[in-house]
Amino acid sequence: MKTFNQPLSKLTPGIALNLLKHGNFRFMNNFRVTHDHLEKMHSTKDGQSPFAAILSCMDSRTSAELIFDQSFGDIFSIRIAGNVVSPNVLGSLEYATAVAGSKLIVVLGHTRCGAIKGACDHVEMGNLTQLLDHIKPSLKAENTIQGDRTGNNPEFVDAVAALHARNTVHEILQGSRIINELVQMGKIGIVPAMYDITTGKVRFFDADAQLPEIIQEVEEKAMVG
Repeated sequence: MKTFNQPLSKLTPGIALNLLKHGNFRFMNNFRVTHDHLEKMHSTKDGQSPFAAILSCMDSRTSAELIFDQSFGDIFSIRIAGNVVSPNVLGSLEYATAVAGSKLIVVLGHTRCGAIKGACDHVEMGNLTQLLDHIKPSLKAENTIQGDRTGNNPEFVDAVAALHARNTVHEILQGSRIINELVQMGKIGIVPAMYDITTGKVRFFDADAQLPEIIQEVEEKAMVG
């Protein structure tokens, strides 16, 4: 079963966001769609049209396809420790949106993130040192948690992870002229979010999202049309 039964050209960034929200609701409540993975594998063998691109952490507990109840061909999943941005990540997101037609980018952080914890504890180890440097600006900017500001404090780690997800959205928009223009033209949207590994819930930071103005009634009609 497809989660969106209309051509990708009829999809809007707002509908794409709702599809992910509904998928996460199903996942949390064990109401998951019955996916015929073999059928999807065969139906996508000659091409793909993922409706969203998810930049998330490589953590083994944060598979975007499972969290959002999706199957083959539904989403692009870009995974790297700490969901950090690099030229290769930007290039992948540009392909997803400008070439393949995805309508939404989600930067998905998560609770109890090992990469964030490593940055909080100033870990230095080989190439990991450079990766964690991408998180340091968020570590320094986080000012809501007082007291223990190390990886031993889960509240601090999660606060840094949430701020890092928000900052990564800005980093993507500043680092990619292509994505920035697509957002400004209203062709795609971008939103930061946090996944709770304890509850399974994804909290989208809608206030920090950049989405074109869409009438809610039109969205709901398209979802069931």
